[in-house]
Amino acid sequence: MMGHAGMAATAVRYLRSVGSPTTAERTVDPLSRPGLRAVREDERLPLDPAEFRRVLGNFASGVTVVTAPGAADERGPAGFACQSFAALSLDPPLVAFMVARTSTTWPRIARAGVFCVNVLGAEQGPLCRDFAVSGSHRPDKFAGVEYGPAPVTDSPRLRGAPAWIDCTINAVHTGGDHLIVVGRVEALGTDDAAAGAGPLLFHRGTFGSLNS
Repeated sequence: MMGHAGMAATAVRYLRSVGSPTTAERTVDPLSRPGLRAVREDERLPLDPAEFRRVLGNFASGVTVVTAPGAADERGPAGFACQSFAALSLDPPLVAFMVARTSTTWPRIARAGVFCVNVLGAEQGPLCRDFAVSGSHRPDKFAGVEYGPAPVTDSPRLRGAPAWIDCTINAVHTGGDHLIVVGRVEALGTDDAAAGAGPLLFHRGTFGSLNS
């Protein structure tokens, strides 16, 4: 099985392939927004984006915060709120999350080559909102947040999250204006006390819970 260094190398090769500088090259600020074109004009459907969001918003989902350890020359760990997360495979154990190609946090996760998915509980709506802010507007999303290292990758494991999944990056695929990131699960676990409150849900633009 490829180690953390191999996973990081895979992510770095991806960044180089799309023209985004890596930490090792040190040519630009690592938080710069990558200049990626999502789709060509002739690939676009005549669809109203607002209507697309309205209809798809009827699909209720859980909410996670995806985190990664920061490099020595960065301002702490990286993390962003993500509702596009799913289990992918049991054998081998794989999960996937989707991230916008314009994300300022994704390049930092890619450079790390690892990540931890923190599944949020019903009472963690404010925490989710903090991590939903763009990294360009809130450089230190971890200010005041309690966390410890995930056992394999050292990615931040948020205190009070009902479940966590510690992963190395396995593959990255393009999907229109988003990227599909596949992670191999290295460790995972639950906080039974936190899980008792139920999951944080997102539906039609608002947070909720199983009891709401």
